[in-house]
Amino acid sequence: MEWAFACLGLGILLLAGDSLVRGAVNLALRLGIPALIVSLTIVAFGTSAPELLISIQAVFKGVPGIAMGNVIGSNTANILLVLGFPAILAVLHTSGCETRKSYVQMIVATLAFIALAFRGTFDLISGVILLSMLVYMLVDAVRDARAHRKEGRDSELEEPEGADPDMPWWKICVFLVLGLIGLPLGADLLIDAAEVIARDFGVSETAIGLTLVALGTSLPELATTTMAALRRQADVALGNVIGSNMFNLLAIIGVTSILHPIPVATEFLTMDLWVMLGASLLLVPFVFFKQDINRVWGAALTLLYVLYVVGVFIF
Repeated sequence: MEWAFACLGLGILLLAGDSLVRGAVNLALRLGIPALIVSLTIVAFGTSAPELLISIQAVFKGVPGIAMGNVIGSNTANILLVLGFPAILAVLHTSGCETRKSYVQMIVATLAFIALAFRGTFDLISGVILLSMLVYMLVDAVRDARAHRKEGRDSELEEPEGADPDMPWWKICVFLVLGLIGLPLGADLLIDAAEVIARDFGVSETAIGLTLVALGTSLPELATTTMAALRRQADVALGNVIGSNMFNLLAIIGVTSILHPIPVATEFLTMDLWVMLGASLLLVPFVFFKQDINRVWGAALTLLYVLYVVGVFIF
């Protein structure tokens, strides 16, 4: 039954997150907020809402390992599995992508996150630092997008996800209500089930957060990247992963640590943070040296993720 409740909670989370994004995007557009700002803020935060609710619920329920494991495990899965598995189906032509700046920002965010983790606890100070970095990166992204538009280059940010100019007010309200009710409900179900599963299998909540919860919350990114690979949209796939990883580190842990301190377990400091950093550095050839993520690379990345998951339970 615990597995059923975990799947139910995850399903509710994903549907509620999508509902909240649709409602918030169209509400913002109706209120006259520019589409560019909507894409860079509301859509980005909305798609991270499931992870955020899981982290907040986890720390308040006394299982911070799930909160930290969710973020660290999701970032590792995003690179090794979310980029690896789609590349097995269709080569990701990352050689033509211009993602150097955003990738460097992701590495800086990762290093800052690791440095703060060695303080032993993500507290108010850590939260302020992470959110300040997030604000800077968002402002920088808005500046770049506006510059591209002035140069006559189209940006995918001009069409926010879920935008529907003709959506009636009642429908917007329904989407918002479903999202706001479903997110805490789904997070509560998933965390309670994860605790029981961890006890039944004799493993830590940290291991469950790094694997079951992290993999579940990475499913939307996996679906998006798979479709982008099949459509030969490597820039969308790579950009999706880089953006998701930055938001996981800066927004989710930043907000959660302001609401409640998050103690950092020793296993994160000795293994998982370094695996996350190592996985991030594996992208260097594809970002800086114009290499494609071909099927061989895809298989290698996917295999590394499988080995990592096995290692989490063994060690």
